[in-house]
Amino acid sequence: MDIIHTIGRRKTSVARVYTSKGKGEITVNKKKHSEYFTTPSLQYKIMQPFILTNTEGNFDLKITVKGGGSNGQADAVRLAISRALCKVNIEHRAELKSEGLLTRDPRMVERKKFGQKKARKKFQFSKR
Repeated sequence: MDIIHTIGRRKTSVARVYTSKGKGEITVNKKKHSEYFTTPSLQYKIMQPFILTNTEGNFDLKITVKGGGSNGQADAVRLAISRALCKVNIEHRAELKSEGLLTRDPRMVERKKFGQKKARKKFQFSKR
């Protein structure tokens, strides 16, 4: 197996995952994944594709992630890992798709409009 490169996005976060056969070492921005994503819920999000497909400890991952917050970054990494597992073995696709791990979440922050305070909030209106 060669190195497989996949990209995952969520809000403004972009994650690039380089997957290769190995012992299960996951590095995120040159740190261990448990150091980069400190909370157990974020660590579970990253490991979720491996748990569903029973492939824990089979692949080494080198991940670079930019932009957004920690939650958006974890979701972007999860999508990229899911896409990589589908490239490795097409049979994983059904398991991951039923859990919704292959869907890109399209929700983005709405832009601020001119003449308004924020995207939807208006300046206070005074009748008199």
